[in-house]
Amino acid sequence: QVQLVESGGGLVQAGGSLRLSCVVSGRTFSNYAMGWFRQAPGKEREFVATISASSGLTDYTDSVNGRFTISRDNAKNTVYLQMNSLKPEDTAVYYCAARTGSPVHLYRYYDYWGQGTQVTVSS
Repeated sequence: QVQLVESGGGLVQAGGSLRLSCVVSGRTFSNYAMGWFRQAPGKEREFVATISASSGLTDYTDSVNGRFTISRDNAKNTVYLQMNSLKPEDTAVYYCAARTGSPVHLYRYYDYWGQGTQVTVSS
C-alpha cells in the first residue's frame, strides 16, 4: 500500500511563496511519476505539475509556468512544489499523486493520492 502525506499549505498574501512537500511510503518512490493537482470549491480537480520517475522531466500547466517548480528527492521519498508569486486564483486544496509509467495530466490516471493541503492566497 502506497501512502502520500502532503504538508506546507497555509495562508499567504498575494505575491508570497509557499513550498509544499509530499512524503511517499510503502513502495519504491523512484518508480513513480508524481503529480501535483489542485481543486478549488465548485471546480474540477486540475493538473498543476508533473515530474517523471527517472529523468526528472517536468511539465506545468500554463497558469503556473514560471512561478511554480516541481522537484523530487528520491533519497527522501519526497516530491516538492515550490510556489512563488502566488495569486488569489491559486487558492485551492493541493493534492499530490503517484502513478507508475509516464506522468500524465489527467488526474483519473493516478493510482495513489494524498489527503490534500489547503493553500489560501489573500489579495
